[in-house]
Amino acid sequence: MPAIIVENLSKSYVVGHNTAHAERYTALRDVLARNARNLARKTRDMFYGRAIVQGDEVEEFWALKDVSFEVKRGETLGIIGRNGAGKSTLLKVLSRITEPTKGRITTRGRVASLLEVGTGFHPELTGRENIFLNGAILGMTRAEIRRKFDEIVAFAEVETFLDTPVKRYSSGMYVRLAFAVAAHLEPEILVVDEVLAVGDAQFQKKCLGKMDDVSKEGRTVLFVSHNMAMISNLCRKGLFLNSGKLEFQGQSADAVIKYYQATSRQGAAYAREFMSDIAELLGAELFGVTDFSDITIHDELVVRMRYKIKKDIDGKCVPNFHFFTADGSYAFVSSASDVTRTAPGVYHADCRIPRRLLNEGAYFVGVALTTFFEGGTYQVDFYDRNALTFNVRDPVDERSGRYGYAGPVPGVVRPQLDWSIGQES
Repeated sequence: MPAIIVENLSKSYVVGHNTAHAERYTALRDVLARNARNLARKTRDMFYGRAIVQGDEVEEFWALKDVSFEVKRGETLGIIGRNGAGKSTLLKVLSRITEPTKGRITTRGRVASLLEVGTGFHPELTGRENIFLNGAILGMTRAEIRRKFDEIVAFAEVETFLDTPVKRYSSGMYVRLAFAVAAHLEPEILVVDEVLAVGDAQFQKKCLGKMDDVSKEGRTVLFVSHNMAMISNLCRKGLFLNSGKLEFQGQSADAVIKYYQATSRQGAAYAREFMSDIAELLGAELFGVTDFSDITIHDELVVRMRYKIKKDIDGKCVPNFHFFTADGSYAFVSSASDVTRTAPGVYHADCRIPRRLLNEGAYFVGVALTTFFEGGTYQVDFYDRNALTFNVRDPVDERSGRYGYAGPVPGVVRPQLDWSIGQES
């Protein structure tokens, strides 16, 4: 049964623009006419209960446009997208902080939100008082809050400052206490924005573990982050928003792929950005497959870069590929071998990835060219860290070597190595 159903959700805002400063010459009659129009518009908006927007001209901006999706109970959904894509607006609408302009949302269960530092906290109250206040806002009884009180305090690590007004807390202490309250008061749906980035690395790890526990208990988690490692490690499902529209919903690895493909550089600007006085990157491509999001562990891949050597030099221009996993960790680096002195011209360099080397998951390929000069010096002529993206999956067939095992296989690489088994007498 779905915990969240979103149907044709849209949210618009009215944005004001001040055009007076853009005009070089302004007559007095123009100023008076503009002010009269602004006064009439603001009076009309106030009469109808609409927001008063400053500016000479107004336009309608759609932060979300016809977004529809479902989240099942117990799922952890990662929501990704560039700044301004509509992620925070979506969470605010789901948390009933902001009303939608159009569409419908159905939620089954109590929703706890952690959208900004100190959301739902009163700065003049102590940490102890805010635990009870925030719990009451979430619909908890005093007895329920008391039962969880010691766990919340221990998780937040604010025992020393429990009776201090939260206005004197640091941003990190705010986040620790706010997350502890939201996660421990047993909401059926937990909504978390990028706010965890305020905490230190140890606390982030602690929060991720807690959200994983929450999902295993059958509760639903919605998580927004620009950290693809967090999305990949925590979330099985992913949702990619782009300019307020839902571009993709599916496996988190596929969502990350779509995100990087949509934000990758293309065309002439791509080439101009990656060049030196010696060489210029012309492009990168992947051979051997037709669908970058449907590559299996049994497929052989060929990664190619095209580049131009501009002049004759006393050195060797060595192309190399950098392979990264979805969380940004290095999988491996491969450089061309047996490179000799390279004359000016256009070249392509191919790197062959054998079958059964890469494990399932999302990968990003960086392309680079390094020139090694006589005497041991070198320079990096270009390096595009996210030139290519692709996703590898395991079809779980008779060639997978799982012997009935259905879970994820650990590791970055998954080579098929030579084995021998012999019986000893």
